Amino acid sequence: MVMPFRVKKTGADAGKPSEIDFDALWNKALAPAIVELGYDPVRADQDLGALIITEMIERLALSDLVIADLTIPNGNVYYEVGVRHAAARTGCVLIAAEWAKPLFDVDQMRQVRYPLAEGAIADATAAAIKQALVAGVAALKAGESPVYQALPGYPQGHAVTSASSFKTFVESLSAFRAELKAATAAPKAERRAAALALRDKYTSKTEMVPFVALELLYLLRDYADWQSLLDYIDKLPVNVRALAVVREQRALAQAKIGKPRDAVGVLEELVRTLGDTSERQGLIGGRYKTLYDEAIKEKRKDDADECLNLAIEHYDRGMQIDLNDYYPSSNLPRLYRLRAESGDGERADAVTTVALAACERARQRNPNDEWVRSTLLGLMFDSGKFAEAQKVLKEIKREGHAKWKLETTLKDLERSLGAREPNDPVRTAGQPIIDALRALLPPAAAE
Repeated sequence: MVMPFRVKKTGADAGKPSEIDFDALWNKALAPAIVELGYDPVRADQDLGALIITEMIERLALSDLVIADLTIPNGNVYYEVGVRHAAARTGCVLIAAEWAKPLFDVDQMRQVRYPLAEGAIADATAAAIKQALVAGVAALKAGESPVYQALPGYPQGHAVTSASSFKTFVESLSAFRAELKAATAAPKAERRAAALALRDKYTSKTEMVPFVALELLYLLRDYADWQSLLDYIDKLPVNVRALAVVREQRALAQAKIGKPRDAVGVLEELVRTLGDTSERQGLIGGRYKTLYDEAIKEKRKDDADECLNLAIEHYDRGMQIDLNDYYPSSNLPRLYRLRAESGDGERADAVTTVALAACERARQRNPNDEWVRSTLLGLMFDSGKFAEAQKVLKEIKREGHAKWKLETTLKDLERSLGAREPNDPVRTAGQPIIDALRALLPPAAAE
């Protein structure tokens, strides 16, 4: 049995157990179920103290059956599942509580789910878990390891017979990367055509290589148009369309073609089924920001107030999830100033500090992250630091950003200026930066 031990926090949603006593789970439910299945139950941490890695691997390779509990994200458990999948053709069963959200692609693998309403493991809960496991494990224990399924002839002959095809695959991937770089380095007026040409050339290969599909997705997002991106995503193989990042980008495209509420629904479902992330909360916040703009334009004050509050709520939630992600926090200062409730000015100043620190960490980790400069431009602009904003604007000019990213930043700066009083001198000082940023857009977008 591969599982955590002692009492562990779950990080589960409200209404689910906040912690689980895994020792009680083992003693009252799992070990008795294993005995009923006809096996001797041995827990990975049992009787070995500081288990050395060779003994652990021996047990994983030689046990008749390995059961792994994925209810919470435990690194040891995931590693040990990988060892077993590589070591034995059959006899590895994944289990988890009904409400668990396993990490990585193991969520696509068959699992036995068991009821777990509370973490203390009452007698009734233990009986229900035991019943679910006895039936479920018996049905799945003969299932074949995904490693053996994916590599015919593994482990004896697969490496030799596949060496030639793998070399061809690597060469093809290298050629694609070279063409991708050429497309992004083409003159601005030619990038859209280059992106569409690559899409047409490599679409048939996306089923084999999700990496190619994702790179084409980002290329179309940055240099084609949103409808072309949606059409491309909708024609991808099911396994690629199901990836969380693809679903997030599809929601973004939906919002950009005028369906922000549809995008909110998709993103909230991703949060519900796959878990919360700063990126997802930031994307939801951005969609409510768009809805706020629409309501202001149509003079629907109550709707505008509601959407502004929801945008702030989701951006704040995203910031709290990951303070290193500058995306959610960087949007909050101007929204607080737009709302202008009691304390919002102080909140805007405090969040600006958080966002600037996150930007600095991002620049150190990845100097080529072009969103960092756009974000810094917005933060400097919001704070009235126009000399610093001009310096960042020069960097953006040199690098040449994608049209939609420039448009996003431009809208943010215009929103920031709109929050100022008509006679505020900041309006006069900030307008040249907005004009200079607008001048970077292609003529049609600038109009």
